[in-house]
Amino acid sequence: MTISVARFLDVADGLQPGQFTVGDHDTVGSLADLPDVYKRLLDEPVTAIVSVTGNDGRSNLTPVWFDYAGDVVLLNLATHRKKVGWLRRNPEATFLLMNPENTYHWLSIKTTVAGEISEDDPEEGPRVTAQLDHIWTKYTGNEPPYGLRDPSIDERRVLFELSVDRVATFGKP
Repeated sequence: MTISVARFLDVADGLQPGQFTVGDHDTVGSLADLPDVYKRLLDEPVTAIVSVTGNDGRSNLTPVWFDYAGDVVLLNLATHRKKVGWLRRNPEATFLLMNPENTYHWLSIKTTVAGEISEDDPEEGPRVTAQLDHIWTKYTGNEPPYGLRDPSIDERRVLFELSVDRVATFGKP
């Protein structure tokens, strides 16, 4: 599989004709193949903004912890969240990862849900919990287990595996 990458012309090295428009297109085999200047946004604990389509047809934006494996984006959600139903009805999501130290350095990823795994699945469920523990450590620096389960309910999780359709890049750190 290849992923289409649109490289926007940025202003990191000064003004240029056509700035803020797509300069060229390229392809990569996976997110891990992106240039390091953008891959670091994936690997460092940069909070992503995810956009999913709600019941009213409008975009709903939410900050989420980001993770990926090769060419698959992993989105781990509590099953009682509205985003779960919205993704099941309209299985497309867009992620924006913006460098918190320079908002003119960002990466956008358009995705489609390829599958989902319930934490309660007897075979694959432990993978959901392990991935949740992984992002807990990535974003908080704390050891597992994940420490933010809602204590008022038996919070269960679902792991959405999203295939990458397109990527857009902009700027430098």
